[in-house]
Amino acid sequence: MRPNLKSLTRSLKHRNYRLYFLGQSISLVGTWMQQIAMSWLVYQMTGSSFKLGLVLFCGQIPILFLSPLAGVYVDHWNRHKMLMLTQGLSMAQAFLLAFLGLTGHIEVWQVMILSLFLGMINAFDTPGRQAFLSDLIERRSDLANAIALNSSMMNGARLLGPSIAGALLAATNPSVCFLVNGFSYFAVLAALYAMQFARRDKPRHHKRLREGLSEGFFYALRFLPIRVILLTVCLMSLAGSAYSVLLPEFAVHVLHGGPGTLGLLTTATGLGALCGTVSLASRGSVVGISKWIWSGLFLMGGCLTAMAWSQALWLALLVLAAYGFGSMTQMAASNTLLQTIVDEDKRGRIMSFFTTALLGMAPLGSVMTGYIAETFGLVTAFMLSGGLCLLAGAIFFTALPAMRPLIRPIYVRLNLLPALTAGIENASELGLMTKE
Repeated sequence: MRPNLKSLTRSLKHRNYRLYFLGQSISLVGTWMQQIAMSWLVYQMTGSSFKLGLVLFCGQIPILFLSPLAGVYVDHWNRHKMLMLTQGLSMAQAFLLAFLGLTGHIEVWQVMILSLFLGMINAFDTPGRQAFLSDLIERRSDLANAIALNSSMMNGARLLGPSIAGALLAATNPSVCFLVNGFSYFAVLAALYAMQFARRDKPRHHKRLREGLSEGFFYALRFLPIRVILLTVCLMSLAGSAYSVLLPEFAVHVLHGGPGTLGLLTTATGLGALCGTVSLASRGSVVGISKWIWSGLFLMGGCLTAMAWSQALWLALLVLAAYGFGSMTQMAASNTLLQTIVDEDKRGRIMSFFTTALLGMAPLGSVMTGYIAETFGLVTAFMLSGGLCLLAGAIFFTALPAMRPLIRPIYVRLNLLPALTAGIENASELGLMTKE
């Protein structure tokens, strides 16, 4: 099917989502600048991929433990007010990091502590933002487009942020990137403040923490599509951490470059990811999106394996662009499918499990990848990470026949199939189109 380009930006017709999109677009550029600058700073100070992995571990490990608990609160707290708080705290973290750097007192242990603090914030902020999308979109049929555009926004920032960071790192120092990130949060805070809701959030039934967590866990465990999506995202996250941990060492020791080279590599990944999410956003329906998940995982596995043997900058850029396409289409498609099939009253908890799978497993992968790289070398680290992605793709592809009968009734209930079947007269053609 040809992409429906007219539907590419339909979710931007919703005022609150439009404000959110604009504010986050600016803020995420700063976030990527800080991430690149922090990775470069730590590697410059230590010269160790393992220690860089430890810093990333500190920034992500709180998500592993806190996100499942946060999901219970996301389902009954006011998500709008919660995001105002988490974004404000994230801004404070960026300014403190900049202050330490500009005054010349920054040390690796301080970066670790501030990364840990940001990780605790993100444990609530990330599932909150994921679930908040449904509050910004008045028509459920536009939710899939909003999720895809959200991923496109993230990857547009991923494309622009590292480029700016590379230029600033070459001309100044990492602290300037931290400072710019701090100011970028004003955009998203202003957007959140300007939002108007026609009615107050519906009161959410308050559950005790243990009861709410247990209900969400068994719901995810018993429903095969959710269980498979979360499992494959876990494996992908373990493997995908190789990308952020190994790139600084790869840029220096394989390509013999500096911060500009690191910025180029990250930008290439962002460009591929942006192309992937724009392709998803242009789709007219969520039906058939499962193929993007398993094909994205296989593409990631192949690209990580190819990185083990990439010795030239041009080749590494091409491989990373393809990796970015596969990585982000897999994540965005998994997110879209998950948010489409989940029960509304459990959305916050399921998205917290998704956050845990996507970001909470990454610190374990960061430490594992850093250790393997230092002990056995970059080639082995890339090869093992690629193998994990291929395994995840095989698991999803194998489970797909059992998942289809469980997903299709939900599509019918949400009135998603008629949009796909409009103008189709041949029943056998419909059967082919709905095969995922």
